[in-house]
Amino acid sequence: IVGDIHGRADLLEVMWRRIAADFAFRITDTRQPKVIVLGDIIDRGDNSRQVVEKLKTCLGAGPMGEVIVLMGNHEAALLQFLNAPERGANWLRFGGMQTLASYGVSIPAGTLDAAAYRDLAARLRGAMGDHLPFLQTLPLSWRSGDVLCVHAGVDPDNPEAVDENIVLWGKARFPETGPVAGLRVVHGHYDAAEPVITDGRICVDTGAYYSGRLTAVRLDDDTGFIVAGT
Repeated sequence: IVGDIHGRADLLEVMWRRIAADFAFRITDTRQPKVIVLGDIIDRGDNSRQVVEKLKTCLGAGPMGEVIVLMGNHEAALLQFLNAPERGANWLRFGGMQTLASYGVSIPAGTLDAAAYRDLAARLRGAMGDHLPFLQTLPLSWRSGDVLCVHAGVDPDNPEAVDENIVLWGKARFPETGPVAGLRVVHGHYDAAEPVITDGRICVDTGAYYSGRLTAVRLDDDTGFIVAGT
């Protein structure tokens, strides 16, 4: 289960090789492994387009097993920008400038007005091609048994109800709340220097775009971490 990538295509390539090696070493029976990516694959880092292309190509069953990519708040913010570009200033400050650049969309100098944001959105939509429907159809969650994977968290009082706002943007003090009854929640969103394991949850966002460390957690007969980077 892979944490927030944020445009670090270089770290994703290393992570893919290390996961493949881990699968080859550990899986000696007929089990079909799954790789879950916890969203926030774009923005902030310089190579969002390359990350989207890599994951889109790997989606579904293949040599890595089944690959499932979840929606994060940064993907949701990009889609909101395309639907309502006049409110695009927040997304640009949020990491969207790097994503625009990765798709070859230049930002005009000076203060941007509503028309400029609409032009940026139109040019980005044209540049994204089949990346756009890929992002539009990302699921909010994935569950197997007692393991629930989401981008940012769930409502501890009602974990079965996948509230889009909470799943994408988190809930106040979610990382500090107690265990979610009957579930192990694996999420990203809350960056830290090391993966955080507490009772009933694991956070694997290690700030890849600035730290140079992309982290994944393996949930099998035991729990282990795979790190790409320094």
